[in-house]
Amino acid sequence: MPNEDYANRIFLALDVILAQLSVNICRLYVRFTDKLTAKRKFIVNFAVNLNAKTMTLHSNVKHVTTHVLLAMKLKGEKIAMLTAYDYSFARLLDQAGIDVILVGDSASNVMAGYETTLPITLDNMIYHAASVVRATSRALVVVDLPFGTYQGDSKEALVSAIRIMKETGASAIKMEGGIEIKESIERILSAGIPVMGHLGLTPQAIHKFGTYVVRATDKEEAGKLKSDAMVLAEAGCFAVVLEKIPAKLAGEVTKEIKIPTIGIGAGADVSGQVLVLHDMLGITQEFSPRFLRRYHNLQMEVKGAVKNYIEDVRSQAFPNKNEQY
Repeated sequence: MPNEDYANRIFLALDVILAQLSVNICRLYVRFTDKLTAKRKFIVNFAVNLNAKTMTLHSNVKHVTTHVLLAMKLKGEKIAMLTAYDYSFARLLDQAGIDVILVGDSASNVMAGYETTLPITLDNMIYHAASVVRATSRALVVVDLPFGTYQGDSKEALVSAIRIMKETGASAIKMEGGIEIKESIERILSAGIPVMGHLGLTPQAIHKFGTYVVRATDKEEAGKLKSDAMVLAEAGCFAVVLEKIPAKLAGEVTKEIKIPTIGIGAGADVSGQVLVLHDMLGITQEFSPRFLRRYHNLQMEVKGAVKNYIEDVRSQAFPNKNEQY
């Protein structure tokens, strides 16, 4: 019948149209989901990359090593270093997130009351360093080799360094000087002991300098400091302290050598900073160089607390009923 045949053609055409429409819808869906997946991947990758850029090494490291310090320099992250000489303060520094704790021979000044760093002995340094190491779990602990334990005799230098590493559990040692102590540095490094250098104002040589003024201000001394920094880096030191030298010179040295530079009175263009803990907390007040920033006046607070205690004892306000058995 003509009408029935015509109706079949219409239904067939509709089937074809619907089938094509279904195919087109499927194609559009696939394209849409592909684009959505691509966008999701882009967002995820962007977030990962952003997190990688904003995530700092120092906040993500459970234990600081010499390699971490080098990575921090390469990434442009500043290294924070302070001195400590006893368990209690070292524990506080470590918990606060300090990167490096230096058991400095400045203990001779702030802990023992000597005028210079020269009198402190290797046994003294081992005692202080062992206390610090027991308090730390994250920070890299570096110990000064004291005066007279490495100058002029590389074998004695190695023996001294080995004693520190074995008897304290420290991570590295620090030595003052440039090319003059290269042999001692190389001998110590050959035993697998990491070495931090120290240039500029070197307190162990105070009698040679005669004063604590800024070093390397003239062309000749600046040239030698640059040369010594290169010697230390090429010898294998993992870092070098630059003390009390012009900021411009310190910045140049930092750019010229691969290892991190830690400044104390050396400006901002170095890899990190170090201060003596007792100075920056305001425990000591007699020492006030331009580079020192005091973050607290602990001397005043401690004196005030002790005076309050004395007054309470003498007035019998201490102990009260809640403070006895």
